Amino acid sequence: MRNTILIEVISVKFNRHGKAYYFDPNGVAVNTGDTVIVETAKGLDIGEAAAGPHYVLDESVVAPLRPVIRLATEDDLRIDAQNKRREKEAFDICKQKIKDHGLDMKLVNVECGFEGNKILFFFTADGRVDFRDLVKDLAGVFRMRIELRQIGVRDETKMLGGLGICGRPYCCNQFLDDFQPVSTKMAKTQNMSLNPTKISGSCGRLMCCLRYEEEAYEDLLKTIPKNGAFVQTPDGYGNVIATNVLRQKVKVRIDEDGEDEFRVYDAMEIAAVPGGRPKPGEPIPHVELPKAPVHEEEPPVEEDDWSAPNLFAEEMSTEHLPEPEQPEKPVREQEPRQKNRQRPQGQGGGQKLRQNQGQKPQNQGQGGRQPRTGQKQNQPNQQRPAQPQKPRPDPAEGAAQQGEPKPKPNNRNRRRRPKGKNDGEQGGAPQQPKPDGPKGE
Repeated sequence: MRNTILIEVISVKFNRHGKAYYFDPNGVAVNTGDTVIVETAKGLDIGEAAAGPHYVLDESVVAPLRPVIRLATEDDLRIDAQNKRREKEAFDICKQKIKDHGLDMKLVNVECGFEGNKILFFFTADGRVDFRDLVKDLAGVFRMRIELRQIGVRDETKMLGGLGICGRPYCCNQFLDDFQPVSTKMAKTQNMSLNPTKISGSCGRLMCCLRYEEEAYEDLLKTIPKNGAFVQTPDGYGNVIATNVLRQKVKVRIDEDGEDEFRVYDAMEIAAVPGGRPKPGEPIPHVELPKAPVHEEEPPVEEDDWSAPNLFAEEMSTEHLPEPEQPEKPVREQEPRQKNRQRPQGQGGGQKLRQNQGQKPQNQGQGGRQPRTGQKQNQPNQQRPAQPQKPRPDPAEGAAQQGEPKPKPNNRNRRRRPKGKNDGEQGGAPQQPKPDGPKGE
């Protein structure tokens, strides 16, 4: 068994979109985000610690592992700010020199060395460019070593940055260190449109994100039949006409006489027939359909009083819901209610006893109708039984006791009696109220 060797290193980035390199801490206490001075193959350089001291495998370290010199001082930060200003000036000067020489190249970025002895120019071009005269002019202006480096369109996009079609910053500018190869086969595997404008990034190359889900799609395609495959389903045989890899759904055209019938199945419910559709007259081989997976019941989870509460309402089925309890109505005594219907006779109110209601009153004298003969028969007051509610008094009975005329009911359809001759001659004498008691003989 091979022994694994771990080495303590720190990660340093020299620019925001650059790659992180490993350096030996060399006994310097470095934290994440500190600015440090390190030793490189080009001399001293300034960078930012992307990660503090940590251990990595010996295989991932490129020899020789160079050390950290010191933490950046105020003088180092002042020199770095001065170099940033010189980079902007050098960019404008070089761009003007390119235009004067008529070179077919595009300047992308400029970097000045920390020690101030070299300037590096990055450019893009379609082919090879003869920039020997340009280097001589730039060396005469800056009086230091000049280096021109041609880069690709992907490196250009990584340096400049921007937003992709997804609305997020470019992956290469944000977190990708190296560019991985991307092919059109990845877009085809993911069932994407092969239109170059839809699968290409701002750099004009295939998007780097096509590689992110390639392995997941390759694993899912192993469990689903391809388009056009002859399959056996629970409803018979048919051909696959469409697939949904992520949902594991398959659309099948069933072999039936007459109109075509399309049905959707899960990938685990069908099986591909080996060899495809047999020739006419040959028997169709029978394929055993895969069994549906059996879901084991999960053991009950003990309730924890210290667990976080569930912020989402759980769906409840109406089958197991308890029936709502209806409020019980108070039971009233039946006997008092029956007694209330029979009002006692007397001064406070009583039951009207009328007889011979079919007989009409006779008009006597010139004054018109006279009250019926007979007097109201009053019965002695009866003791009221215990009643839960006080009965409403009858307004007609109270008016009859006080000698007032009985109020007329509000009935528009009441049939009025025509006036007699005596009533017309005397101008209509006021009618007297009818007695409530029974008629006398």
